[in-house]
Amino acid sequence: MSEVKSRQFHSSEFKAKVGLEALRGVKTINEIGQEYGVHPVTVRQWKKAIQEQAKTLFEGKRGPKPVAAHREPELLFSEIGKLKVELDWLKKKSGISR
Repeated sequence: MSEVKSRQFHSSEFKAKVGLEALRGVKTINEIGQEYGVHPVTVRQWKKAIQEQAKTLFEGKRGPKPVAAHREPELLFSEIGKLKVELDWLKKKSGISR
């Protein structure tokens, strides 16, 4: 009869350590997974996560933030919609018709 394995939870420090070792490329993904007792697919996912988030590491206070630029028009349009609904309601309640 086979044993039921419980799910393992790894700390962020452990994930970073394993992911950085995979980034170095000294050992293969399979060797790293075997050494730390982690499935190679998981090691590859941690490596990929580090690579994707590395570009945001050095974003500082200087320079424009492109994410905020895309969000601003949405906020303005939602505010316009709210004000329009409020204006229509006030016109209806005051008896002013179009």
